[in-house]
Amino acid sequence: MFKDINFVEIFSSFIVMAAIIDIFGSIPIFVGMKEQNKTIKAGQACLTALGLFLAFFFAGNALLKLFGIDAASFAVAGSFVLFILAVEMILGREIIKNEGGKSGASIVPIAFPLIAGPGALTALLSLRADYAVVNIIIGLLLNILLDYIVIGQLDRIQRLLGENLIFILRKFFGVILLAIAVNMFVNNISVIISQVPRIN
Repeated sequence: MFKDINFVEIFSSFIVMAAIIDIFGSIPIFVGMKEQNKTIKAGQACLTALGLFLAFFFAGNALLKLFGIDAASFAVAGSFVLFILAVEMILGREIIKNEGGKSGASIVPIAFPLIAGPGALTALLSLRADYAVVNIIIGLLLNILLDYIVIGQLDRIQRLLGENLIFILRKFFGVILLAIAVNMFVNNISVIISQVPRIN
């Protein structure tokens, strides 16, 4: 398992998940919750999100087989989701992501859907078509660690970065995510095309 560790794949997995989760872009939401006197527990939120990610990551493949869907087809579908999310980040338009419910801040909406949202869950499973499992898991754990630090040090990070830098980071991750989505589509659509029977 450890022989499959690839730092490029770990970095790519980390970037994809970080861009979709967009923890820095969610800082204004967290601040608003605190102003409404809602208790935010970083550990509880991140552990719950990690549990959701791992459950979907390992059970999701069996679910695909149940419906007769291969990994390449799911990855192509996932690339469209990543593309939409990237456009959303770059243009500042809400298309998929929502802020969830109004109560239980640590679980809903922080753990789900702000961290482990539909887009992030779909992307995590889509990554299996291109990357080794161990690299995806490491990239995921690094993201959960980043989320824990951001939520735990929310006030300090907000003062340190400022609104302008947070805005720039959001756009930067959007462009990176867009490039990854295109690459994922090209790699997997070629696999699907190669499997189509040729007519002589």
